[in-house]
Amino acid sequence: MHKPAVSLLARARCSRQGRRQHVWLLLTLLLAQGACAAGQASIDAVIASIEGGQFQSAERSIADALAQASLEPDSRKAFEFQRERMRRILLDFTLDEAALKEQLRKQIPDLADAEFVRWDAHGLFERQTIDGRTLYFNRSASNLFRLSAEARARRAEQTPMRDGPMEAANAHHRDVLAAARPGHERGLASRHLKITQSLSVHADAVPAGEIVRAWIPYPRAIPGQQDDVRFRKSVPAKHVVAPESALQRTVYLERRAEAGKPTEFSVSYELTISAQSHAIDATRVAAAEITAELAPFVTERPPHIVFNEAIRLFSRQIVGDEKNPWRIAQKLYAAVDSIPWAGAREYSTISNISDYALHAGHADCGQQTLLLMTLLRFNGIPSRWQSGMVYSDGDYSNLHDWGQLYIAPYGWIPMDVTTGRLHSDDPAIANFYLGGQDAYRIAFNDDYGREFVPAKTHFRSETVDLQRGEAEWSGGNLYFDQWDYDFTWQVSPVGD
Repeated sequence: MHKPAVSLLARARCSRQGRRQHVWLLLTLLLAQGACAAGQASIDAVIASIEGGQFQSAERSIADALAQASLEPDSRKAFEFQRERMRRILLDFTLDEAALKEQLRKQIPDLADAEFVRWDAHGLFERQTIDGRTLYFNRSASNLFRLSAEARARRAEQTPMRDGPMEAANAHHRDVLAAARPGHERGLASRHLKITQSLSVHADAVPAGEIVRAWIPYPRAIPGQQDDVRFRKSVPAKHVVAPESALQRTVYLERRAEAGKPTEFSVSYELTISAQSHAIDATRVAAAEITAELAPFVTERPPHIVFNEAIRLFSRQIVGDEKNPWRIAQKLYAAVDSIPWAGAREYSTISNISDYALHAGHADCGQQTLLLMTLLRFNGIPSRWQSGMVYSDGDYSNLHDWGQLYIAPYGWIPMDVTTGRLHSDDPAIANFYLGGQDAYRIAFNDDYGREFVPAKTHFRSETVDLQRGEAEWSGGNLYFDQWDYDFTWQVSPVGD
């Protein structure tokens, strides 16, 4: 959903932006001084340098650290990843001002320099200053039209933004609500899918004769949400399916690279997907008893779920004196829903995603979900992650992230803050995605950032999510610019 940000978010962003830059600069200097005294840069000092756009300084510190024979293996890996993170950031931020203006003028031929300056000053173009050079995110032009009604109106051709079919109230939402009743909240409006997912490593990305290792996402059975998961085939035929206990489940495949040819992998399976709807009566809701089972879902989980001062302040502003967990959840959901959606940089380049979503002025589905999870957990409300693919009865599919929260006495219920509030006069439909879930999504992940089975040797391309897949060879990870993925599906009524 694409909605204007509330003024509270804007005030929080503007009031902190200058202070955050100052704090990062001060932190960089202090950490660097401490590192010099110790004779070796700390990983925190390197991260601070990268956040401050001092890539050359960070690279010198990394090189010095890696030259230390006594460096522990885990520390060595951490420094190596920060070097890789800088490389990935530079793949995301590729545009200078002239290049961005050129892209914009394809849709706004008479773009004025003053317009560009004004939009830039309002933070509508995501940018970084790296070693003194201002670079813009490579999706800044398309994101502008998501973030600014004024810019959308300036387009020479007024083509509609393409959103998922479930982002508007429709017959499916009504069918789900009509089928729901006490004791029958799950397993609604089911549909059967046959799916093929593929991953194709570019020709000669890996030397001929080398083994390419690939991990393709694969769903777990979740009663009443996705059932009857049945493996059909893979290419190559030899494969390893991770156990049901793997919260980021995959099918693992190997294949030898051939000169001049892409190295191709695919997995085919079928399953039944169902919707759910939970009608919550706030007067019945009580604070959840935090058992050993629930305890992990109310705690911080650095680096992306951290109860920092910005989170604490924002929560106090939104929640106020409210004590009822369901009403707190509704308030936080509405606040995060008001952050406008925009295409996101790669998650592995962001040091704290929930904090980023709070301050960037926009966020995509995973960023919004992690922010909402952080706020819920800070308020003692258990929350957890889900993600995968959304599809349609037509030709639309996309990566998507959402989550779940625990409300006593109802248990775990779904939340999709990015689809968010629907435009409807019926409150049950308008609020469908807080407590309800459609049957147009496949969950590959029941958590984020978990180890694969079998484990990956090199850095992951996506350190948080798993929707496209992963690949590597003995020489290192294969990043997203070295391979392509595809997702195809066939839908039929249950029983066909």
